[in-house]
Formats: sequence, C-alpha cells, structure tokens
Amino acid sequence: MKEILIVGTGALATLFAARFSAAGVDVTMLGTWQAGLDALRKEGARLVSLDGVERAYPVRATDNPIECRGARLALVLVKGWQTERAARQLYTCLDEDGLALTLQNGLGNREILVGTLDQQRVALGVTTIGATLLAPGLARLGGEGVVSLEAHPCLDPLEAILRAAGFAVTVVEDARSLVWGKLVISAAINPLTALLRLPNGELLQRPAARSLMGELAREAVAVARAIGVSLPFESPESTAEEVARRTAANRSSMLQDVLRGAPTEIDAICGAIVRNGEERGVPTPVNRLMWHLVKALHDPLPAG
Repeated sequence: MKEILIVGTGALATLFAARFSAAGVDVTMLGTWQAGLDALRKEGARLVSLDGVERAYPVRATDNPIECRGARLALVLVKGWQTERAARQLYTCLDEDGLALTLQNGLGNREILVGTLDQQRVALGVTTIGATLLAPGLARLGGEGVVSLEAHPCLDPLEAILRAAGFAVTVVEDARSLVWGKLVISAAINPLTALLRLPNGELLQRPAARSLMGELAREAVAVARAIGVSLPFESPESTAEEVARRTAANRSSMLQDVLRGAPTEIDAICGAIVRNGEERGVPTPVNRLMWHLVKALHDPLPAG
C-alpha cells in the first residue's frame, strides 16, 4: 500500500489527507493541536466538497514523531512559524532516502527544512487549492487549483500519489517564479481579509480595499523583479482580483488564524517582502503597514 506522512492538522492538511485516503493511500498525520488530533482519530479526515456533501476518510493521527519513523514521503503543511518544529520532527522520522515536500505559504520554508535535513531530502512546491477549517478535522474545499512542483530527482513517487488522488499536478524546473507568484497574491489578499474580517470576494466590492490590493501586489512584484525572479503572470493587479473572484466565498488562511486567535503567517508574507525589499533598496510601505497591523492584532497587552 502507498503511504504518506502529512505534517500538520489544519485545513489544507485535512483536505490532502482526505483525498489521499479516498485514493487508497495509507495516511499518517503528525501534529500538536490536540483537538485536531482527537477529531482525526475519532472521525477521520472529514471533507466538505464543493457540492456541500461531507465525507469522512480514515487516517492515523499522532503527536509523536517516533511513531512515524521510516517515513519515505512527507508533505509539510504547517504554518510558516511552525516550520522549524516540523523540521525537527522530520529529522526524527524521515527515512534517510525519504523526501519531504513543502507546499507552505510564504518564503523561507524550504531553507529551514534544508538546514535541518539536507538538499536532497526536501522538495519545493506551491498550490492554489483553497480550504477552510470548519472544525477540528473538518475542512471545506474552497476551490480547485493546481499543485506545482519543482523538478527533483526523487519526486516521481510523490507526484504519482498526488495524481492518483485527483490533484492537477505540474512540474517546473524552477519553482521560484511560482513561489513568488503566490506570494504576490497572498500579500494582496490575505492581510486585508484578516484586518477587515471579509471573505476574499468582498475585497472587490470595496473600492479602497481593491486599491490597496493593487498597491500590495505591485510592491511585491517590484521586489521580485529586483531579485531577478520572473513571475508567471503579466498583471499582478488583475491576477490578484481574478483569484479573489474565483475564491469569493473563501476565508483566507490568515483570516481563519485571526478569528481563532492563532499566530498568522504575516512574517513570511508581507514581512518577507519588506525584508527582501530593504536588502535591494525597493520601498514597500504598504506591505510594511499590513505587516505591522496584522502583528498588532495579537500583540500581548501590557501587564497590569
């Protein structure tokens, strides 16, 4: 039987787990969220499809990486601020010849994983699939998309599992273009939805928000070009608006984090754009503002 380890128990992790399990893949989920682990153990990975039907699929769930030792294929779907912990867990459980694929948002996740594992055991990808976590172990598909993978000599078995589970997969020689392309869109949409408490599509109905989307996207593109990254689209503004339109009812992952009082990935999105811009002399005032505003949502209150 085909086997895969998923590091994470959130919305996308639950979606991927459900689809893998439905395709006959033996799925283990490794996480730290106790409510999520309990629900997955009791009811399996539950997924609400676009037609509103909920189905449950059996998975194993654990918080102990020792129980996952010998894993040959792993999918990393934790938040960016959790990547260092995921890397340490994978150091314990990933086989010497194993491969970990990151499909995480933001910049720097592959580098963290490589620092703990090594170059040959880490692959990079991005996905445009959307999902909302409705409850522990229960995700709703927010829209179909593509899983894009950077070519890697050990990728074939994982690519085959993804295709068997019904994912649309593309393989590219250099994923930097795709990673930065997704970063541009994430910067344009996610912080605004988190601050305004709106689903993606409603940003387009508010002229000021729509204008800010364009400014955020243009700043990110300017940084990408200064680094020498070619982006996979002509117009960042039009692309961001099209994604918001196509995922109109979806709550961004950042909004989901804010609503449940969890840390966000703003450091790996707008923060990463600002830091890279500073290194190359590219001003990013709107991304900087979004970075600080979203962080301020969960700044600790002074004692007393």
